[in-house]
Amino acid sequence: MNRSPSAGPPAPASSKIRRSLLGPSWFAAVMGTGIVANAAVTLPRSFPWLHTAALVVWLAAALLLTLLAVGYLRQRALRLHAADPVMAQFFGAPPMALLTVGAGTLLLGRRLFGPQAALDVDWVLWSLGTVLGLVTACTVPYLMVTRHRFAPDAAFGGWLMPVVPPMVSAATGALLVPHAPAGQLRLALLLGCYAMLGLGLVAALLVLAMIYGRLVHHEAPTGTVVPTVWIGAGALGQSVTALGALAAAAPSALPAPYARGTAVFALLGGIVVWGFTMLWLVLATGLTVRTIRAGLPFAPTWWSFIFPVGACVTATGALAVRTGSDVFAWVAVVLYGTLFIAWVVVSGQSVRHAHRHMRRRPFGGHARRRAVEPEEAPSGSTVLRGTVRTTTGGRPVADARVTLLGPAGDVVAMTLTGEDGSYSFSDLESDRYTVVTAGYPAQASLLTLNGSGQNAFDPTLTHEVD
Repeated sequence: MNRSPSAGPPAPASSKIRRSLLGPSWFAAVMGTGIVANAAVTLPRSFPWLHTAALVVWLAAALLLTLLAVGYLRQRALRLHAADPVMAQFFGAPPMALLTVGAGTLLLGRRLFGPQAALDVDWVLWSLGTVLGLVTACTVPYLMVTRHRFAPDAAFGGWLMPVVPPMVSAATGALLVPHAPAGQLRLALLLGCYAMLGLGLVAALLVLAMIYGRLVHHEAPTGTVVPTVWIGAGALGQSVTALGALAAAAPSALPAPYARGTAVFALLGGIVVWGFTMLWLVLATGLTVRTIRAGLPFAPTWWSFIFPVGACVTATGALAVRTGSDVFAWVAVVLYGTLFIAWVVVSGQSVRHAHRHMRRRPFGGHARRRAVEPEEAPSGSTVLRGTVRTTTGGRPVADARVTLLGPAGDVVAMTLTGEDGSYSFSDLESDRYTVVTAGYPAQASLLTLNGSGQNAFDPTLTHEVD
């Protein structure tokens, strides 16, 4: 039985919980698809046919954003996900999805809608994504400090998700600076983008230090947590992209001496950060290869491979344009080829998962605060039951929240333990599951249910639930 630092969102306390509970992490699919389109436009080497393909990909990202936004808002799971210390981290994905599609509208959508309409749409999506991103960057860390509790080895790449959106706002906002009214409004937009870049970059560096400390001092991450390590490269690459984009926009808002200073900062600072980005990229690649050999099941975290590589493409392309270096130019092209192949693979796996997901029937989850009475499993049904106890003394823990996650990290069911610490899930299928037991720290354990009948698993908590 393997331990994992990841946990999923709690499901509502009801007699039936459907697998279709949509998490904010799925908006990373919009980010990944959108960056494939946007990065194609910014490549330092021109491939005319690629622009047409990028337009199709951008349209797919816009459609996916619409479908996910409608689906997520309809299920009204915001509070449930905010209460979960892991799922809350991925609230950074929706604003970045809005910003990515908005930038694509300005870069690619003008061919369909005309320059003015594309600009108007980008203003709306950028404004909405920026507001949501700033709210996320402030709210999620506050929840981590005041509400959530974490073990010493809890830090993972997902902790970067809430603080990266301001950097994406800075990079995509630079595209809008020349279109803002000249004078104080344009200057305010440019300076605001620089402030958001600072907010996101400093916070990202702090989180990267915590993640690196966890990697060094604790066991290496395994399973579906490993792809989130790539988010570090995405955060760093996005900062380089933002520096280059803002330096290009600065002459329209700043006096000449300061505009030239931004160009120097974008070049020297960008190359320094790019070097660290490549180091993190190599580290993430090594951990991923190691995990693939042991088995890497599909999960929404696979989309963590895509946007970070796309950010590295745009960062390398920006440095190629600023330096005129052929080395940077061809590295950007190679990275884009890798990005496209990874996007095809992850998209295919996502479609397969969605098809399988929709075909599955709902699973039962019983929210009860009483002892679980012995019962016979229905014919063909698989039951998981057990008792939550403390690590020291083995005392039963009442009212502990036990969440059952499927192989892709989606919520199957949730229950509360009875007075004797017992819990039960019924009407399951033979599959791999993760049992997440709330407490301090929360415990997540992987197990496989084989065949129909009774399965037993007794989680333990270091501290009892408050």
